[in-house]
Amino acid sequence: MGGRWRSALMTAAGFVLLVLLWELAKLVLPDAGVSVGDTRVLPRTDDAAMPHVWTVLAQLGRPEVAVPGARLVGVAVAAAALFTLGLALGGLVLGAVLGMVLALVMLRFELVERAALPYVVLSQTVPLIAIAPLVAGWGGKIAILGWSWQPWASVMVISSYLAFFPVAVGMLRGLSSPIRADVELFRAMAAGWWTTLLRLRLPASVPHLLPALRLATAAAVVGAIVAEISTGTRGGIGRLIIEYAQSATGDPSRMYAAILGAAVLGLVAAGAVGLLDVGLRRYRGSVR
Repeated sequence: MGGRWRSALMTAAGFVLLVLLWELAKLVLPDAGVSVGDTRVLPRTDDAAMPHVWTVLAQLGRPEVAVPGARLVGVAVAAAALFTLGLALGGLVLGAVLGMVLALVMLRFELVERAALPYVVLSQTVPLIAIAPLVAGWGGKIAILGWSWQPWASVMVISSYLAFFPVAVGMLRGLSSPIRADVELFRAMAAGWWTTLLRLRLPASVPHLLPALRLATAAAVVGAIVAEISTGTRGGIGRLIIEYAQSATGDPSRMYAAILGAAVLGLVAAGAVGLLDVGLRRYRGSVR
């Protein structure tokens, strides 16, 4: 319990520090930024580039358009963040299942590990912005039992593409973590491969799997946001950031409000995965 409170306090302290650094930069640096020759080395800090934090927060309580009954910016950001959160968590589940299955196969067959692991690592070097249009194009041709592929499904698949890698690598490392003496003990007791997996390797993999899931969560959120922008999927926080950026002429605070919503989205997703840490805390001491 104390560790979780410390983690929450550190997160809040990090956010406060970021706000202080933002305002300090506006106070100290010149409005036009700092340039060396023709190269700008420090950004502009005027209100058109870096609005005050309280201006961004105030923007959340203003209507999107100047018409009666228009929804507030904060409501729009919250709705878009929830939409993206659902896609990111769906991609996380899909990617985590794929990563775990791949790790089990690589553990069971050494030849598969030698053949597949380099390509698993290589897959993460492909730019996401290049994959997104391909996934959207291929998915648009899929129709199963009368159900046609939806744009949100492309976002979920792209999100899972980023999420499976840390889970696969972390799970494989965790499954391989038991020391030889423990494995030999199970063999001496005539325990089969599946019994050793369930009783020894899976519990030992939990301390490696939880950090991998945290990384996968961050990757899934980033993948969902980038995929929404690349595929033009509406309703999510990624598309909302683009829409607010296009309308931010003299006041970019609305765009920063959407970015703030994306940051909070990442924290909420990480907190959801942190619940697994509570349920599996009995295995924290399994790392040797």
